[in-house]
Amino acid sequence: MREGIAPFALSSPYSGDFAARVVSADLGAAQLATFSFPSLDAVRTARHIRRSDPETYMLALIQRAPMQVAQKRETVAVRAGELVLFDTSYPLEAVFPDHGHQVVVTLLRIPRALMRLPDDQVDRLLAQPLSSRGAMGSVLRHLMGSALGQVADQSQAENRRLGTIAVDLAAAFLAGHLDVSGLLPTEARRRALVARIGEFIEANLGDPRLTPAAIAAHHHVSVRTLHQVFSAEREGVMANVRRRRLERCRHSLSASFLGQQPIGVIATRWGFSSPGEFSRVFKKAYGETPRQFRDRTAAARPPR
Repeated sequence: MREGIAPFALSSPYSGDFAARVVSADLGAAQLATFSFPSLDAVRTARHIRRSDPETYMLALIQRAPMQVAQKRETVAVRAGELVLFDTSYPLEAVFPDHGHQVVVTLLRIPRALMRLPDDQVDRLLAQPLSSRGAMGSVLRHLMGSALGQVADQSQAENRRLGTIAVDLAAAFLAGHLDVSGLLPTEARRRALVARIGEFIEANLGDPRLTPAAIAAHHHVSVRTLHQVFSAEREGVMANVRRRRLERCRHSLSASFLGQQPIGVIATRWGFSSPGEFSRVFKKAYGETPRQFRDRTAAARPPR
């Protein structure tokens, strides 16, 4: 806790046999960590703050078991699936009641200097349960819940980019709760929109009607604006769609339990309109046809 967040005083009815686990990653602009632990109380006092204050916001996703949190004269209950924000520069008390199983909390740590919103605005959301049901909340919750599984396979540059996206998504999520999205810098709003579009694309890869017009209409922008939004990315919007579809097809072709399924069926499932088109773009991307790839991976698979 001291190294990953800030100094706290901890107490637990399980202190004699305390089993906890922390998985964390440095994302450059931000840090992400998932904590699992039994029931405990965590208190951060003015004395702790004088001793060490990293001056960070902590956005917590409560994944399992509810909690109570108190900061700046606010005391609230936060349910599993909700998010809550707190600031290391103010005294804090967090209580995780004993429900007979491990608590699971994912924390996104954001330096206050990197928050794209004024401090006095953000302070209004401290120790408040924040619903993640909206579009931005859904994308943020997905990133916080899945990013730790990706970082080991990515370069440092990719992880730093992921950290920048996480900070922008958090700022856009908080701005939406404050109804002050106009205060966000243009680039932060653009990156947050790209993340939302990426989530939509991922959920609709199998739909052959996933066109720029359909994507733009769902996000209430023009097709021209959609292409402008992606002009600063490494690939255009339809190149993004095609790459994701190819990755899903490649995964399916390498799966032993799908070994008897026709290649055309796999291609259709992931949105390709014809086997010929799929074969052409697959070979261009990977240097071999889908059949060659499937045969090669099957031959390299160890026997049962």
